[in-house]
Amino acid sequence: MEKKKILIIEDEQDMRFATKLLLECAGYEVITASDGQEGLDKARIEKPDLILLDLMLPKIDGYKVCRMLKFDRKYNKIPIIIFTVRSLEVDMEMGQDVGADVYFIKPFKPDVLFGKIEELLWDSKKETRVP
Repeated sequence: MEKKKILIIEDEQDMRFATKLLLECAGYEVITASDGQEGLDKARIEKPDLILLDLMLPKIDGYKVCRMLKFDRKYNKIPIIIFTVRSLEVDMEMGQDVGADVYFIKPFKPDVLFGKIEELLWDSKKETRVP
């Protein structure tokens, strides 16, 4: 069975590395980006099965990255988990407005994150795509 591909867009190197290791140990193929522009480019080229997206990123912030992908018919089916330390209600509402599937606050419990990832990947598998 082919591994599911997850793109992590996170500017903090330690968080990016730790999350990548956790996901690889759980059996996922993981690609990473350290800023919003690189993340957007990799999302378009790699077409991952799911994206973990930080909000506070250099070049293009996470809200804009999410909006650009979710409002593009080629990429809008990719589940996006906003993955951030920003915990204000206004931030969460903005995440919903730009089309994020889930708003997840750091620090995180790996088992809770994995559960949400599996749920989103399962939901996206059930969708029938017309060729």
